[in-house]
Amino acid sequence: MTKAEYSDYVASKAPKSTSLKDIVCSFIFGGLICCAGQGILTLYEHLGFDKNTAKSATSITLIFLGAFLTALHLYDRLAKAARSGTLVPITGFANAVTASAIEFKSEGMVNGTAAKMFVIAGPVIVFGVCASSIYGVIYYLISK
Repeated sequence: MTKAEYSDYVASKAPKSTSLKDIVCSFIFGGLICCAGQGILTLYEHLGFDKNTAKSATSITLIFLGAFLTALHLYDRLAKAARSGTLVPITGFANAVTASAIEFKSEGMVNGTAAKMFVIAGPVIVFGVCASSIYGVIYYLISK
């Protein structure tokens, strides 16, 4: 088989691009998750929480919901429909940590769950800490 024939074969077997559908689904589902977060924040404020406490409670609730849906194996189904819309930082992060913890549970509490919990999310944490540190130094230098 020549390179051209192989390229034609691969092209015929490769899935067709659904970029527009992916973009629309991501936008809609990501927006719905953000709207749910805003609704939870409003609910907490209506219940009498001050602004900062309501924000913290909303973050905790979204993390819990992301982890809970992952544990019930519902987050994966949602992610298939929502495309990258479920990568909204707080729920996507909760999913990444919980999924890794569940996957390596069979290897034990220490060597499995605890050691592998941040396999996926670890690089995100490192990048976030480094980027925010650099941003903080730049902001400090500019604001002097």
